[in-house]
This record gives sequence, C-alpha cells and structure tokens, in this order.
Amino acid sequence: MEKITAIIPTFNEEVHIKEAIESVLWCDEIIVVDSFSTDKTVEIVKTFPQVRLLQHEYEYSAAQKNWIIPQASHPWIFLLDADERPTPELITEVKNILQHGTPFSGFWIFRRNHFMGKRIEYSGWQSDKVIRLFKKSECKYQNKHVHAEIESKGEISILREKLIHYTYKDLSSYLKKADRYTTWGAIDRFQKFQKSGRKITILYLFFRPFGRFLRHYFWRLGILDGTHGFVVSGMAAFNVFIRAVKIWRLQNGEKLEDPFKK
Repeated sequence: MEKITAIIPTFNEEVHIKEAIESVLWCDEIIVVDSFSTDKTVEIVKTFPQVRLLQHEYEYSAAQKNWIIPQASHPWIFLLDADERPTPELITEVKNILQHGTPFSGFWIFRRNHFMGKRIEYSGWQSDKVIRLFKKSECKYQNKHVHAEIESKGEISILREKLIHYTYKDLSSYLKKADRYTTWGAIDRFQKFQKSGRKITILYLFFRPFGRFLRHYFWRLGILDGTHGFVVSGMAAFNVFIRAVKIWRLQNGEKLEDPFKK
C-alpha cells in the first residue's frame, strides 16, 4: 500500500482543528501548516504528538499549499481544510486506491455543504467539488489568490464518496471571509482587466450581481433550500457586487489592504 500525508492549513481554527486532525489519523503522516494563529489552534495541535506543526507566513491559499506540499514525506497528499471532514465511506475509498494503485494523478471530491446550521442541498452548491487527493510529484496549485485549483501532469478522476464541509457557522465569520475573498478576487480580476483594457461600468455593477442571484436562487434551485437558500443566493450576489466595487476602486487608483493581514 502506498503511503499518504494529510495536510491541514490553519489560521485561528480552534473551533475545528481537533476534529479535523482526528478525522485523518488513518493517514501515515499529518502536517498542520499554521499561519501564526492568535487563538488556541497551535495549543490544540500540540496535544497530538504524531502531528508535524509548521508555521509559515500567509500570502494566499495557493501559495501556502504549494509551499507545504513538497515537504510531505509520502507520495500521496490528502489536503483537508480545517472545516472539512472525510466520511468513513470516503476514507475506505481512498484506502482502496492506495492499496490497489491507480493511473490517475488526483481525484475530485464532491462536498456536502452545511451553512449556518443547515445542510444545503441546492443553491449552486450541489455541484461543489474540490481536488483533495493527489500525487505530490504530479500536482500543484494554480498561482491565483482565490479559487485556485490543482494543475496536474496527469489525468484527474472523481471519487464516489463525499467530504462534509461546515462552511460558515454565523454571519460574522461569513462577512470576515467575504471581505478577504472579494479583495483577493478583485486583485486577480483587476490584473486581467488591465491587460484587456476593460473598465468597470454601472452596467457591470448592476447586472453581474443580479445575474448571480438569479442563477443561484432559480436556475440552481436555491428556492428549494428555503430561507437559507435565499440567504446563500443573496450573499453570492453581494460578494459579486463588492468584488466589482473593489475592482472599480483599484481602477481609480485606490489601494486595497489585504484583510487577512489587518
């Protein structure tokens, strides 16, 4: 059986980190890469003597992951965000791959998302998937601030079983993360718009968020998730609007501070 390293990136994850580590104790090696947490995350990690704890200054998600991946001891990586949990069925599926081998370089895993205490069945999240199992020597993350995914030398397949994803437990945590991700997303898109000469207009500011709401709530069936689905759809539209405003401000010479470093 091939061996596997679990990697868990953290920053102020005292609520999740204990259960996250416990969910990957089946792996041959566990590495927590922490971005100098100011809560009890590091203290909790140190209660697990089998876990390697490394700290590294955070720039953005893809850069952090690409820094830690080469330091894994084993050929396979199982990368887990602190708010994700593999189901027992997923663990069994991964172990079977390690035991019998595979021609694939990595695998997409669908996520079962929970939002503010409720499992979200629709709202655009029913197709949510991430590459979390991959070969160390054949994969790395795209050099993007947000929504960076794996770039692979080989073919990527899909696993049958799912990850459980506990997204946002309350409004405060959502708004903090939204501020961070809309800033990073604005920086990425601002650079693209600079190359093409594209400018943010009032039409972009109005129609992009409105279209995003319609997509999530009606086309992607957020209406079937009740109040939570309406909120998810509205927040998705809000994020698109705030990101567009930030691009507009960047195009007008304003500098945006990375919320992660405040």
